[in-house]
Amino acid sequence: MKKIAFLFPGQGAQYIGMSMDFINQDPALETILKNFDEKNNTDLFRIMQEGPEEKLKETKFTQPAILFHSIAALRTFRKELDIKPDFVAGHSLGEFSALVANGVLDFEDAMYLVHKRGEFMIKANEGKPFAMAAIIGPDSLTVKQICKDASSEGIVIAANFNTPVQTVISGSKAGVDKACELASEAGAKRVVPLVVGGPFHSPLIEKAGTWLKEEMENIHFYPTDIPVISNVSAQPSKDPEFIKNNLAKQVTSSVLWVDSINYLIDNGVELFIEFGPKKVLAGMIKKIDRNVKVLSIDNLEDVEKVKETLENL
Repeated sequence: MKKIAFLFPGQGAQYIGMSMDFINQDPALETILKNFDEKNNTDLFRIMQEGPEEKLKETKFTQPAILFHSIAALRTFRKELDIKPDFVAGHSLGEFSALVANGVLDFEDAMYLVHKRGEFMIKANEGKPFAMAAIIGPDSLTVKQICKDASSEGIVIAANFNTPVQTVISGSKAGVDKACELASEAGAKRVVPLVVGGPFHSPLIEKAGTWLKEEMENIHFYPTDIPVISNVSAQPSKDPEFIKNNLAKQVTSSVLWVDSINYLIDNGVELFIEFGPKKVLAGMIKKIDRNVKVLSIDNLEDVEKVKETLENL
């Protein structure tokens, strides 16, 4: 049997109406969302259902919404086909979704943690001017050098290594603006400013990692026999304490997505199944290695399609 990895996306793929087809089919999911709202004094269910989009884009809502959607897709899929993955991995906040998939975190605990993580990531920057941007074209070493050269203007780092030719940078507004200018001069195909709530995966939000670590001390992390690939190291782990430490570090560390996918491919993974909105990771993986098979589940219709594909493999 081919080795399989389950993958889970991060922020940016949310949309109004997300998860509603899964909820309509499984009332237990609605109960989980309503419990979340009651415990956290939020209105996430309504925001996911009706918007407004500006509210759904607030990171304290985006993060639990995407995690919820990813796990709703996974639960629905598992009712059809009970496949155990060889590995799980997630992009940034998606690492928490991956930890629900391999049993390290309880679904409701994970939603609570990413909601707090979202709050902390905004609060930690304390209103200082920040920016993030996607640099498309140059390889990762070139982008790292550009960030180094721009750092005389302000903090800027390579935050997400998404594909061999797409790296997201993050930091102070002055630092990111300078890096964007240098990237354009160096012949980048595109430089895309990102609409985000904070300088994610940069040293500017260091306090968020500390606060998240404190919050995680109150949450039970279970042992697992399915390794998660850490964003921080692109290496597998099954140890709850080690995983917890990596999640705290991950807030300010770069997301080593290209290295994570390459690790999985090098270790025999031939099939990736992505659970989450908009099939974002499938596009990234095809740019890392076009030879691997990626199936994506965003809605009920996808569950049937993927089931059919797997039965014919």
